[in-house]
Amino acid sequence: MKRDVGRTTRDLRRHNRVSVLSKLYLHGPSSRFDLMGATGLSSATVSNVVTDLVGDGLVAEAGLLDSDGGRPRTLLDVRPGYARVVGVDIGETHVQVGLFDWTLDTLATATYPMDEGHLEPADLAGLVATGIEEVAATADADPAGLLGVGVGVPGTVLPDGLVHAPTLGWSGVPFGTLLRRQVAAPLHMDNCARTLGQAEMWRGAGRGAERAIVALLAVGVGAAVATGSPSGVTSTTSEWGHTVVVAGGDPCRCGSRGCLEAYVGAEAILRHYEHIPGAPVLPAAGTEQRIAALVAGAGRPGAAADTVGWAAEYLGIGIANLVNLLSPDRVILSGWLSMALGPAMLPAVHDAMRRHSLHYTAAATRLELGRLGQEAVALGAATLPVHELLTAGAR
Repeated sequence: MKRDVGRTTRDLRRHNRVSVLSKLYLHGPSSRFDLMGATGLSSATVSNVVTDLVGDGLVAEAGLLDSDGGRPRTLLDVRPGYARVVGVDIGETHVQVGLFDWTLDTLATATYPMDEGHLEPADLAGLVATGIEEVAATADADPAGLLGVGVGVPGTVLPDGLVHAPTLGWSGVPFGTLLRRQVAAPLHMDNCARTLGQAEMWRGAGRGAERAIVALLAVGVGAAVATGSPSGVTSTTSEWGHTVVVAGGDPCRCGSRGCLEAYVGAEAILRHYEHIPGAPVLPAAGTEQRIAALVAGAGRPGAAADTVGWAAEYLGIGIANLVNLLSPDRVILSGWLSMALGPAMLPAVHDAMRRHSLHYTAAATRLELGRLGQEAVALGAATLPVHELLTAGAR
């Protein structure tokens, strides 16, 4: 009986810490009074939890808030210097490693192009370890003292660390085991679209949304459905890139035909451009560089502008399908391809979305670009160790 009571007391304390810490982390500075209203905890409980969090170095005072006719209230906020995390983006054109403080401000990044072909999994694990050492040295951090290392992969991660990533040619690759041999900090791994969805909801364009679809556009195409609530964010992935938009259409890498990825993935866009008679040769090598050259030429009539319009129409159709199915209040285009093409194609994508979806669902949906920059996917991966810290109440 005593053990049960003790366990119940510990669970209650953990729940209280989770409530207060998550509120401060996800919603910003608050007073003790505001924390009482947001968490439903009593004044004494909030004071005890705050005292513990301040003592543990997670929270600090952050100024005063004027109140109507009363004493100013002390604001509390999380301390960025409490811990550092690493996020790793395992992409098809590059590997990017980012070092962040635990509030996800960028401290250092290292990017390694991979346009010459995919590395063997063991070599890729070694490259990740090298990147961690590089960014840690840049910021004078101890790689073994990190809160954790989050890794985002373009595929499915099983509980035992096996990865199925068809776009990398992986089927049951023990990538988690390969990484753990070389990474000293706690390791977390998940699908990159899901973690990106979580990051956009926490720190990006999805903040404040009740239901957002975060589309990850690169060589491959994926999407996360992220749902926000006062207690946190739930993000789940979908194989959106392999939904069919043209019956019997262009071949896709998955073996099917007419998939969305076969029309809006980076290589599909470049392939369409190259098949236009008389299209000028793009003066660049590498997928990302060639997309940049395509965008540079899209501002005037010609093959580049036609290609951007063509891809925008299919992307709008794919988004309209999601809008009709899920009725999100926000659709966010993220990933390096969105950052490159987004400004040039966003109006046309919005027009296609509006034409191919029910008018009342389209009217309630806001379409915009992600706000997390070029390291968005790495930052998304960095949310994995932070999420574990928050759900554990930092214990």
